[in-house]
Amino acid sequence: MSLKQVNPEFYVAEQITVQDVQHIASQGIQSIICNRPDGEGADQPNVIEIQQAAAQHGIHIEYLPVTSGKVSDEQAEEFKNLYLKMQKPILAYCRTGTRSITLWALAQLSDQPLDQILLKAKSLGYDLQGLIPRILKQVNTDADIAKHTVVIVGAGAAGISVAASLLSRQGNLDIAIIDPAETHYYQPGWTMVGGGIFKPETTARPMQSLLPTSVKWIKAAVAAFDSEQKQVILEGCKPIAYDVLVVCPGLKLNWHGIEGLVETLGKNGVTSNYRYDLAPYTWQLVQNLKGGKAIFTQPPMPIKCAGAPQKALYLSADHWLKQGVLKDIQIDFYNTGAVLFGVKEYVPALMSYIERYHAHLHFNHQLVKIDGAQKKAWFKVVNDENAPLLETDFDMIHVVPPQQAPDFIRASNLTDAAGWVSVDQQTLQHTQYPHIFALGDVMNAPNAKTAAAARKQAPIVAVNVLQYLSGSNTFAHYDGYGSCPLTVERGKIVLAEFGYGGKLLPSFPTWFIDGQKPSRMAWLLKERILPPIYWEGMLKGHEWLVKPKVTS
Repeated sequence: MSLKQVNPEFYVAEQITVQDVQHIASQGIQSIICNRPDGEGADQPNVIEIQQAAAQHGIHIEYLPVTSGKVSDEQAEEFKNLYLKMQKPILAYCRTGTRSITLWALAQLSDQPLDQILLKAKSLGYDLQGLIPRILKQVNTDADIAKHTVVIVGAGAAGISVAASLLSRQGNLDIAIIDPAETHYYQPGWTMVGGGIFKPETTARPMQSLLPTSVKWIKAAVAAFDSEQKQVILEGCKPIAYDVLVVCPGLKLNWHGIEGLVETLGKNGVTSNYRYDLAPYTWQLVQNLKGGKAIFTQPPMPIKCAGAPQKALYLSADHWLKQGVLKDIQIDFYNTGAVLFGVKEYVPALMSYIERYHAHLHFNHQLVKIDGAQKKAWFKVVNDENAPLLETDFDMIHVVPPQQAPDFIRASNLTDAAGWVSVDQQTLQHTQYPHIFALGDVMNAPNAKTAAAARKQAPIVAVNVLQYLSGSNTFAHYDGYGSCPLTVERGKIVLAEFGYGGKLLPSFPTWFIDGQKPSRMAWLLKERILPPIYWEGMLKGHEWLVKPKVTS
């Protein structure tokens, strides 16, 4: 018997025995709800036996038997009433805990978002996706369900680009994009904001101004998916039906994944270029630092733009070098990974800059705790479980938080074991549901999570969606292309371009841009050319250097 904590006041468990009651009492449980009918199993104690044992520990028991697979609305309401009146913490149990967690979920619908309920249950090992049709029937008894040929979840770089690429091929296609955000951000520009090169406002535009005019914008958040019925469930349990679904909501920055970080972000010398409002603070700190210790961190992979953590280091160090204060500043780079960059061909050029800036490299070190007021940070040594936490001080620290798929994705049945949307890495079609495609940061193909990758993926997904709608089984293939313009100094970039397996995929001849060497031309590409290509090309369906080919 194991107690699974749903929240501080509620636990679920499989069938308990009289012998388990003492342990349950030691965990502080005050009340028990039995959801398993007596006599269901030959090895099952009756509830009276459990009740007698519990009474010796002052634990009250209620008997609310539920037949397996037949949780009624009336039972859910009765469970809710018991939950509200019983002394907490409460333990509910049945044969496996499934009926108990189902009752809790149904009782919580009016108080918690559906995606959070599903995610909590899934984290405890209970798949409640089967409840979704039932919930929809309760909430939308006679309502007409809106339907679109293609529904796109997410209006970031990937979502808008794939919509534009679809319309460039079939202008009358019925497309809806679901995204609650009012503002769209050019996130690759935030490194440049943190280096004092771009103004933050140049990286933001109103969402409405970027969406194709024929696309229906559903300004709402997604709560769940009913993939069997081809429906996306919005917050408030409103379904949207589709013929093809494209999933590209990006990823979630888990700021709470580092103890103490949320309380000190944007002050006490703690910053991050991974947030629009914090990137200007990075530049402020860099300008004001004349001496002391500057720390730059990188969390476990996968993350959005794996080169960004060290880009912040290079641009900061270059400023300090040119200001003549680098000699008085100690730079430390703490990387959870074991190498400076995942594609070995680019490491020599990057190492030359690490040496130029006298930066200290600490591999296999993950930031786990920070105290901004005391200017202290703690790192876990990931390749030595017996090693104590490493404590260090700082004057400024650039933090990159751990990253994961959004909650409503991780709560769904679209994911792999790590919580990312599971796709065929070549076609970007879902591995279980052929009517679903995914691209961008949310899917599990082993490519770099960059805007350049989404630029290549969007036309391929557009072609494949139309192939699927036409009834064809032949699709275009994605080669894993991603690009990381590593800003090693102001005015020079190491332009890393690679695909699956680290295969180099340069877009230009070496006489124009040699990606393995710092280049002024690559800097001009990043500073002057890529932003307008993003705003006026990629987001409008103009497919620069992408020619999808259907492969039989």
